[in-house]
Amino acid sequence: MSPQFVKPYVKSNKNDAADAEAICEAVSRPNMRFVPVKSVEQQAVLSLHRVRQGFVVARTAQANQIRGLLAEFGMVLPKGIGTLRTQLCGLLENAADELPEVFLRLMRRLYEHLMELDRQIGELEAQIKQWHRDCDLSQRLEKIPGVGPLTATALVASIADAQSFKNGRQLAAWLGLVPRQHSSGGKPTLLGISKRGDVYLRTLLIHGARSAILAATRHAKSNPWLNNLLSRRNPNIAAVALANKNARTIWALLAHDREFRVDYVPRLSAV
Repeated sequence: MSPQFVKPYVKSNKNDAADAEAICEAVSRPNMRFVPVKSVEQQAVLSLHRVRQGFVVARTAQANQIRGLLAEFGMVLPKGIGTLRTQLCGLLENAADELPEVFLRLMRRLYEHLMELDRQIGELEAQIKQWHRDCDLSQRLEKIPGVGPLTATALVASIADAQSFKNGRQLAAWLGLVPRQHSSGGKPTLLGISKRGDVYLRTLLIHGARSAILAATRHAKSNPWLNNLLSRRNPNIAAVALANKNARTIWALLAHDREFRVDYVPRLSAV
């Protein structure tokens, strides 16, 4: 159980006995939500994702530090790590006569550290993709537009058992992709997305949706639903809506053991 659902049952001051009593009280609630239990293999794959994401953050921080130190000497590089990789060495060579040797050695050391982080990220991505090639569920999710190997493996390892969610909307809510409510007096008020749950999974889904939107703009007839949405709403809103839709599709594929079909049309039950 999530600690936020246990906290309301803690009486008075917090201590071990009160916490144990609150857990026993919370677990007996009929509508309590429980954290999906993951296997050892799923935990190992998620460890690869967490460490890779840590290296990505460190690489971004290192690139920003290099760019900031260069700016203090009047040398400004365009944004982007790719530009930093390709132009840093040439920039240092051209300014070798104007910069102190101590600073040049420091920049070369930071550049080597940046390349080492690149190498570590590449190796971890290769391990994740290898697990993806050996996992049927992950390969099934990859067929969804906007879902790549990283997103598919992270979702398969995180969701554990899709049957623990009643429907696709519960999975989308678990990922924080549904609107927050602030309703009162019978008047429903919907706000922006709740941003609850795993930030990493939500980020992967939204970034994948942005890629799918870019592909849809190049091929106008590829996804009529998405093209219709883009004609009415901002691309950022459309990206979140597509991420929400993909999350529900992922639940349907995992919960009902289905294959993704582009031309699938759901059949509504007769009332």
